[in-house]
Amino acid sequence: MMYAFIQDVPIRGDMYARIREGLGAQPPAGLISHVVIEKADGLLRYVDVWESQAAWDAFVSDRLHPVIQRIFQQAGFVPQGEPPLEAITVLDAWTPATVPAS
Repeated sequence: MMYAFIQDVPIRGDMYARIREGLGAQPPAGLISHVVIEKADGLLRYVDVWESQAAWDAFVSDRLHPVIQRIFQQAGFVPQGEPPLEAITVLDAWTPATVPAS
């Protein structure tokens, strides 16, 4: 079952770019879609769709948190806990990876 969420994060585009660079070019296993939106206040909102919550959890523990911890420490940024996720229901995710081959 797909796992999807919206998450507002207390960072701006420059910090996101550093995190994204730290994660490398290889998309994480189980990721269907990751969209980053800049809100009116300049902070970011993520809209993610994953194959499963287990895929998301593995990415967070194995790749995301180690990169974030290193980058935040270098920047002197101390987050106040994990930003809350708002789980959303996805009825369909139409991406190139899910289009059947002809």
